[in-house]
Amino acid sequence: MSGPEATPPDEVDPPDEFGQIARLFRPLTRGAPEALELLDDAAVIPSRPGFDLVVTKDALVAGVHFQPDEPPDRIARRLLRANLSDLAAKAAAPFGYFLMTAWPPGFDWSQRQAFAEGLREDGATFDVSLLGGDTVATPGPLTVSMTLLGWVSAGQMIRRAGARPGDLVMVSGPIGDGWLDWGPGAGQLDRRWLAEPYRLPNPRLDLRDLLRSHASAAADISDGLIADAGHVARASGVSMTLDLDRMPISAAAEAWLATQADRAGGLLRLATGGDDYELLLTAPPETATRLGLPVIGEVQAGQGVIARAGGRDLDGGAGGWRHR
Repeated sequence: MSGPEATPPDEVDPPDEFGQIARLFRPLTRGAPEALELLDDAAVIPSRPGFDLVVTKDALVAGVHFQPDEPPDRIARRLLRANLSDLAAKAAAPFGYFLMTAWPPGFDWSQRQAFAEGLREDGATFDVSLLGGDTVATPGPLTVSMTLLGWVSAGQMIRRAGARPGDLVMVSGPIGDGWLDWGPGAGQLDRRWLAEPYRLPNPRLDLRDLLRSHASAAADISDGLIADAGHVARASGVSMTLDLDRMPISAAAEAWLATQADRAGGLLRLATGGDDYELLLTAPPETATRLGLPVIGEVQAGQGVIARAGGRDLDGGAGGWRHR
């Protein structure tokens, strides 16, 4: 399927609302019958016997979640991928999404087309279609929001509330690159060393089958490793001890750590930075080895999260990003 139509040389202003829907967004439905060609005010989602429908939602605001000069196609792809990461943590297969865009003044037709092209590209990559939504104008910064739907076998969704004392705590990949790429740590390294994990996170949908078979609880790491471990601990009514010396980090993060006078403090920064979009999960010891993922801690009775590195306990504060 081709992308959105190119702008004719003499066309500068965006079409009206219905013209934008037809040209930017109808191609993103990829012919999904549930979308009703975006000609109605709603979509129809038929039931799927033997499956539960999983629903998640995320929003991005310019200047808060991404730089105002970020390319529009990257913004769109990151929005979709951040939502897909939530589904990955639930062991759900993506199905379709609803989109809200609030265009600010100056966000012209070519930028809107680029945004739609980013969604077209990743919609094809992850086999997920637009089902509906809304497009409005705003005097404020660019704001976009997505509601993503996925299917999981009935009763098989992995929740945060499943960790039990004795479980091991694992992560699916390197921690801290998101913070180094865009957060307060940005600019402290040659950015070419990073594979743009923040702008284009890689949702761990590849782990769905393993999670369903072996994990007792899971969450995607968006607020920060320690913060998201805290979310799982709170939901499960347990405590966790995390050994940050065992936390996997990239070569770029290791290079940054080498510049820090206090390695343990540097590890804490990486563990609280957020936007990694890897998964944190727990599993009983007898099944954890089958996951083949780095073990960084254990679950105990009690409450809260204890982070350790360099032979000492660390004060993680809020543990990461706090939504106010």
